This record gives sequence, C-alpha cells and structure tokens, in this order.
Amino acid sequence: MHLSPAIFLMGPTASGKSQIALEITTHFPVEIINVDSAQIYRYMDIGTAKPSSLILQQIPHHLTDIIDPVQHYSVAQFRQNALALMQDITARHKIPLLVGGTMLYFKALLEGLSELPSADKNLRSMLEKEASVVGWPAMHQKLLQLDLETAKRIQPTDSQRIQRALEICLLTDKPLSEIIQASQPSVDFPYHPIQIALIPDNRSELHHRIAKRFQNMLSSGLVEEVSLLRKRFPELDTQHPSMRCVGYRQTWLFLNNQISRNELHDKGIAATRQLAKRQLTWLRSLNKQYPIQTFDCLSSQLSQQVIHFLTTQIDRIQLR
Repeated sequence: MHLSPAIFLMGPTASGKSQIALEITTHFPVEIINVDSAQIYRYMDIGTAKPSSLILQQIPHHLTDIIDPVQHYSVAQFRQNALALMQDITARHKIPLLVGGTMLYFKALLEGLSELPSADKNLRSMLEKEASVVGWPAMHQKLLQLDLETAKRIQPTDSQRIQRALEICLLTDKPLSEIIQASQPSVDFPYHPIQIALIPDNRSELHHRIAKRFQNMLSSGLVEEVSLLRKRFPELDTQHPSMRCVGYRQTWLFLNNQISRNELHDKGIAATRQLAKRQLTWLRSLNKQYPIQTFDCLSSQLSQQVIHFLTTQIDRIQLR
C-alpha cells in the first residue's frame, strides 16, 4: 500500500528546530503540527520559545495555543488530534511537518498507547495527602521500591508522573513498566515517516546556546509573563503541568520570593540543560527502533543538508 510522507523534525531544546522548520516550508508544500507539550498553552509565549505572532499568522502551526495553562492535555489527546490533522493535511495534497522536542508524543504517534487503568479519585487524594506530609521526593523513593524502571525516568519533583505511576502500581499490584511491556500495542502508522533529529556534535556549544536563550527569555519579560498568568488565572499553581515547564517553575519560585534573581537565572539554565539531556536520551532510544537521520544542529550547512535529504526522500516515496 502506498503511504503518504510525514516529516518528523526532532531534537533537544535550542537545537534550532523552529528555524529549520521555516526553511522547510519554503521548499516543500507542508503544514506544521506542533509537537511541543509547552507550546500548546495560550499566553505562554516567551518561556516556551513559541514562534512570533507574525510567523504564526504567515505560517499556521497546528496544535499551538490550544488550551489555557489551567487545563490538562494528555498524550492520548495529542495522538488523536495529530492523526486527524495529518489526514486533513494529506487530503489537501500537502505534507504534515511535525516539529518539536516532546519525544513521548512522537513515540505515541508511531506505536499507539498501552491500555492503563482509569484514574481513581480516592487513591489520588490519598497519595496527595501523603505527599503533602512527606514531599514528592519521598514519594519518588517509594516508587523506586515499587517500580525501579519507571522511577529512573521520572524526576523526583515531577509530582504528576510520580502520582500516576504510584496509582497504577497500587491499583494493579504491578509495576507500570511491566504493564506497558506486556500490553505494547501493535499499530501500523498510516504514513511513511521521514525522521530527522538535530543533535549537537559539541554538547558544550549546545549548553552555551541554552544559557544565551534563557538569558534572552529573562530580558524579554519571562518574569512579567508568569506574573500576568498568575493574575489571569488565580487558580493556577505549580501542580498544573503548565507551571512545571522548564523556566516557569523557577520563575514561580522567584515570584514567591523563594529564590533570588541570580538563582532564577542559574536554576533555569540548569533545568533546561537537564531537559536537553532527557530529550537526547529519548532520541537515542527511538533511534534504536526506527530509522532516524541525524544532523549536527551546530553545522553551518545544516539547512542545505536537511533540504537535500528531504528532497531525496520525498522523491523516492512519491515514485513508489
């Protein structure tokens, strides 16, 4: 069966994905689908490095600015929405261009999602009460005892993921990692994916980019952006996934006078570097399962290299 192409443009934060995506739009009939779990939120522009309003007007980005910061958006919702958009884009004789650094979203698109038990309100309430006493790092230690493999992939401060993993362990009496392994769905992805990863040959140079970018976010008004969010949404707090995004959590602490301006700067950069490290780990894992063409995101010839590769791949697919 002939499958239409879909371009996956992946990479860690600050690898230049947005700029390369814009270059691709000038060479191929594509429509962009956002695969960044932070850029889905309205009013969160500076800290998410969202494309400017002018670019969003000129080149529509699907799944950008779709929910408020107090709302939740699941991987399952992303998969459903992205597949529907891809179908519409293909029907218009264009190519879906999926751009972002949320590797779990890409993985869900390719593989589908395992069947997991529904949320249990009473159990969640119990876990939240326990966490309010001992703290989420202690709950993370508890998860380490129950499900070492899952716990190793979760930060000790990631309350939402810790809570969900513990909930599943307690509901099923099995580790989440074991359930996922046993119920891995078999899904035929209905497109021919052309997968590109922008990966730095020089990690220290990426770190320099990250530092410079976060400094620019601060000078562009990140603190003021978060302050306005707190006024616009009084119910917003650090338990909402939006405020656990890199940069926003640190800015929240600064506004609460829990850290200094210098600490905001240093902690924001450190957290962004940790995010990049996790993204690169995800990419290495995906690369073991799927054919991914990697490019040095620091190369002066990056744009030409990516365009040449895409031209070759798309021509090959369309000639089949």
